[in-house]
Amino acid sequence: MDHLEVTPDTFVDEGSEGSERGRLRLEALHELRDVAGDAAVIVHGVGLSIGSHDGWSDGYLRCLDQLMDAVDVAWHSEHLGYTRVGGEFLGTMLSMPRTKEGLELVAERVAAVQERYRVPFLLENVVRLIPDHDSDYTEAQFLNELTSATGCGLLLDVYNLECDRANNGFGIEEFLDELDLTAVREVHVACGVEHRGVLLDVHSRPLRASTLDLAREVADRAPRLETVTYELLDEAVPVLGPDLIAAELGRVREMLESSRTAGPAVAR
Repeated sequence: MDHLEVTPDTFVDEGSEGSERGRLRLEALHELRDVAGDAAVIVHGVGLSIGSHDGWSDGYLRCLDQLMDAVDVAWHSEHLGYTRVGGEFLGTMLSMPRTKEGLELVAERVAAVQERYRVPFLLENVVRLIPDHDSDYTEAQFLNELTSATGCGLLLDVYNLECDRANNGFGIEEFLDELDLTAVREVHVACGVEHRGVLLDVHSRPLRASTLDLAREVADRAPRLETVTYELLDEAVPVLGPDLIAAELGRVREMLESSRTAGPAVAR
């Protein structure tokens, strides 16, 4: 692997109290420092809730502060969505309303993140779980406006696009034709399960051929793409086993090397 992607939310010290809430486990930071000699570390957050109207998670930022201080990070990313409303956790993540007000809110917070951490910052497209809001922009227009206004990059999750196509009839080709792919620095691939006719974004399975084909198309068209990340939940690792996971990473590397832009990396 050339890159290792880590999620700070998964190694928070659950025993911390009061002012210590939002601290990371020291042993996890030590392990990351050891790994950083063999693979570049990139960070992918879940808990920032950058799109919450009433504010994002200060606890997540405190965790990220510790990680950035302890480990050299190539770049970090967050989901373009929200997990809290009125201070209450939703139990899932919802996509942003694509309105002028939503764009201004996220752009202001992206600028604050970029000021706080002087490493590149990417935002990821999330699966649509509820019907679209009234929108001022298409999906691609919203991302284009955001990257143009802030200079942030994109993490394009192609399996999320497949979920949206299966569940909502989302037009992937039209989206890619409209999207400024020069902003894409990272691609996520994954595979979940189908439940009652709904394709779920649960990172637990070997990759579908269609997902790799879509990742290859993006790699062919995204000149600044640096890595493709194969996502797995912790619970899936012992089920799949190291040999199968290594084989999947090999499939991703083979796909990248067959791409005419041939990005340099495979990551978890």
